[in-house]
Amino acid sequence: MAHHKSAEKRIRQTPKRTARNRSRTSGIKTAVKKAETALAAGDKSAAEALKAAQSEMARGVQKGVMHRNTVARKISRLTKRLKALG
Repeated sequence: MAHHKSAEKRIRQTPKRTARNRSRTSGIKTAVKKAETALAAGDKSAAEALKAAQSEMARGVQKGVMHRNTVARKISRLTKRLKALG
């Protein structure tokens, strides 16, 4: 049990933040999966899916859910695959 006001506040904040972060991470994973599926199928919609995934990942970096280098690497690899499609 918390004995300080700041600790009590942390106890209140943590579940909210965890839920928010989990939701954002889940959204990012979904967007990336959609982009990868579109790339694997060779669809022309792969570009739109990749654009959506990029924006989700960038937002994740901004919010501190993902590391910027991880996102840069993932975007780079997905873009490379899109260019390979022609």
